[in-house]
Amino acid sequence: MKITVAFAGLLATSLAAPSTGPVLVSRSAGINYVQNYNGNLGDFTYDESAGTYSMYWEDGVSSDFVVGLGWTTGSSNSITYSADYSAAGSGSYLSVYGWVNSPQAEYYIVEDYGDYNPCSSSSATSLGTVSSDGGTYQVCTDTQTNQPSITGTSTFTQFFSVRESTRTSGTVTVANHFSFWAEHGFGNSDFNYQVVAVEAWNNYL
Repeated sequence: MKITVAFAGLLATSLAAPSTGPVLVSRSAGINYVQNYNGNLGDFTYDESAGTYSMYWEDGVSSDFVVGLGWTTGSSNSITYSADYSAAGSGSYLSVYGWVNSPQAEYYIVEDYGDYNPCSSSSATSLGTVSSDGGTYQVCTDTQTNQPSITGTSTFTQFFSVRESTRTSGTVTVANHFSFWAEHGFGNSDFNYQVVAVEAWNNYL
């Protein structure tokens, strides 16, 4: 699969069964954080100063990874990106991804994905929809019990906004999602890291 993600000056690429090309993302603050959860499953390389990363992995790996570039402290600032991402038939997301410290929460603004929509999960709770950036996003939450987190094993809420008409370029007005989630328990402050990420998991790899 090949995936490329970039922020005005940030380009990320990943390779495996499905395929993707470049992604360009921009924000006024410079890139200062590298996300590499299980990136050792493949060949994860990056140039932080150039805002580029790439990932190549083999099919059949029964695990998951999350790689990306972004910021040590997230914010509601808008992010503009351009990507070549094609994940049909895979378990994968292209998203703005991050964490809030308190109350602890993991969040995804999913711009494109393979064949799994997290808001279609039987365990997800629908919160309705948000209109933003020329599209409609399904919004839902899920609870992870005793799962890995930024503080070790813990129980936390996941917040998802999943774009109905998927895309691989555009501007994500992050504040629109944070404001909507805040009506449903999202802290909307005390941010941990935030990245434009590629995630893939389980036997899809």
